[in-house]
Amino acid sequence: MKNSLKTQIESHIEFRAWYRKIVNDFNFDLQKDREARDLLSHILEKKPFSYNLEEILLSFKENIQKKEHICVYGCGPSLEESVDFILSNLGKNFFSNCVNLAADGAARLLNERTIPIDGIITDLDGITKSDFSKAKFVIVHAHGDNILLLERFKNAIINFTKIIGTTQAESTYNLINPGGFTDGDRILAFIVSFLLPQQELYLIGMDFSDIVGNYSKPNHEKNYLADPIKFKKLQYALQIIEWLIPKIKIPLYLINTKPISDKLNYLTLEAFKERF
Repeated sequence: MKNSLKTQIESHIEFRAWYRKIVNDFNFDLQKDREARDLLSHILEKKPFSYNLEEILLSFKENIQKKEHICVYGCGPSLEESVDFILSNLGKNFFSNCVNLAADGAARLLNERTIPIDGIITDLDGITKSDFSKAKFVIVHAHGDNILLLERFKNAIINFTKIIGTTQAESTYNLINPGGFTDGDRILAFIVSFLLPQQELYLIGMDFSDIVGNYSKPNHEKNYLADPIKFKKLQYALQIIEWLIPKIKIPLYLINTKPISDKLNYLTLEAFKERF
């Protein structure tokens, strides 16, 4: 597997210092992370013999590389306004001409707007099984806090064809550790080695503020104030994206987001519209 796509994506050795810092700062249980990893690995082992991780990774890579623009959707409070503005001003064809990658619950909004989803990156706490089945690819993450959700989604994981498993513990033969912490920054960590020089990345609904968008969890109807732990997680996500910028090597823009970092490029919705 030396030259495999799995090996190409794996960056846990490079990310190890981040992981240690995160574990210590949040007092996470390393053994729980390994328990979740092993559970997801065993679930994937129940898939049909035709399941081939390398073939799915190759298909996912080809899907990422087939269009010039890649949109990554987070669950921040600007998500709904931004998507609806683009629909009104650029039309649904805009989304059809982009690679659309949703961080967890952002998939619910895209499905409500019938926007095609190329991939959902999820730890399963923001989506429903219905959302799960409407993407081309699903990347499911295992960590110490989502063991019960892995059990709940077990049959969906087994039955969904183009699924990829990730872990933040040491990887296994059928799970990848791409680095990253939250679903949003993990998307970028996962695809960084697939990006082509002619492509551009747009982050939509990634605000990193103390307000959490209502699509973050299925049981929220309105945006809500982040608790201290959630806000700290968002700040880590921002720092990790800043860390990834030199590795990404293509233009990356945050859309309709209040500027909070001089390392990132920001576009208003009007400026974004003018680019197309």
